[in-house]
Amino acid sequence: MDADDPIPLSALQHWAYCPRQCGLIHIEQVFDDNLHTLRGNALHAQVDQPGLQTERGRRVERALPLWHDGLGLIGKADAVEFLPDGTPYPVEYKQGSRNKAAGIAACDDLQLAAQALCLQEMTGRAVQEGAIFYASSKRRRVVPITDALRAEVVATRHAVAAQIASGRLPAPLAGDLAQQRCKPCSLLDRCQPAAAQSPALAQARQHLFEPDADL
Repeated sequence: MDADDPIPLSALQHWAYCPRQCGLIHIEQVFDDNLHTLRGNALHAQVDQPGLQTERGRRVERALPLWHDGLGLIGKADAVEFLPDGTPYPVEYKQGSRNKAAGIAACDDLQLAAQALCLQEMTGRAVQEGAIFYASSKRRRVVPITDALRAEVVATRHAVAAQIASGRLPAPLAGDLAQQRCKPCSLLDRCQPAAAQSPALAQARQHLFEPDADL
C-alpha cells in the first residue's frame, strides 16, 4: 500500500501485536495461514455476512464498512449493534477464549476502539463502549472506550503511517514479547527473527550493495 492510502483498521491491531508483523503484511504484502489464522477465517466467514437483523431487541448490522476521513482510517466491523437511541455499539469477534494474556487483549481493544472512533465520526454519536466476543468461551468482554484508548488509536495510526512511508521492516520482537507472540504467528518463517537479529547477517545486509566490501 502507498503511504497516502487510508490505513486499514486491521493494521493497527497488527502493529500493536508486532510492528514487524505489520510491516510484512502492509509493506511487503505477504501473509501466510496457520491453524490460528484458519480458525479466525472460519469464524469471520460465519459472522461477516453483510446484512441487517434484530438480536436481543437491537438492530444489528454485520460486516459494516467503516471509515474516518480525519484520521485516514478504513475497514469493517464484524457487527455493530444500535442501541434504542441510535448509538452504535461495536462488537468484534475473536478466536480463542476470554482469558487471553493482557498484552494480546490490549491489541484487540485497540482495534475495537478504532472502530468506535470511526462509528462516532460516521454517526455523530459518542461511542463510549463496545465488546469483544470470544468464540471458544462464547462470552463477551466489555471494553470501555476511554480517552487513553482513543489517544492510543491516534498514536498507533501515525506510527503505522510512518512505518509504511519508510518502507522498512522494524526489528523483530525480543525478550518476553518474542516468547509470547512469535510462536503462534503465521509469519514466523518469513520473519526469521533469530536470523534478523544476527550481527553477522546485519553486517552482510549493510554491505550488500558494496561489491568490494571486505566481509
